[in-house]
Amino acid sequence: MAKMIHSMVRVLDEKRSVDFYSLAFGLNVAERVEQETFTLVYMSDEEESFELELTINRGRDVPYALGDGYGHLAVSVDNLDAEHARLIEAGLAPGKIIEFVRKDDVFARYFFICDPDGYKIEVLERRGRFK
Repeated sequence: MAKMIHSMVRVLDEKRSVDFYSLAFGLNVAERVEQETFTLVYMSDEEESFELELTINRGRDVPYALGDGYGHLAVSVDNLDAEHARLIEAGLAPGKIIEFVRKDDVFARYFFICDPDGYKIEVLERRGRFK
């Protein structure tokens, strides 16, 4: 059976993106791989083996067109309200908290935040299927 190991996003500014993912989600640089025309930065945390790969293409100064195919990354947190407040305090401008009710029960509580390149990240409260 296949195991999901990472997701990759292309970013313009390595430091800005590393700082964002570190501050917003506690990810740390696990490895940095320099190549002639690009750099790969693998970020992870101590809880999971899944990594986020940031790809920085040298010489690129035009923002990437995210198109209409990209949806979002998702992370889960124990205390959604506290994380939302922390991100506001950090100046990262998360969206409003949403409660998704299905069959008279809260299926999910979440909000979205965008990284410096405009990639959406869904922040879900740990409950039900979102662990």
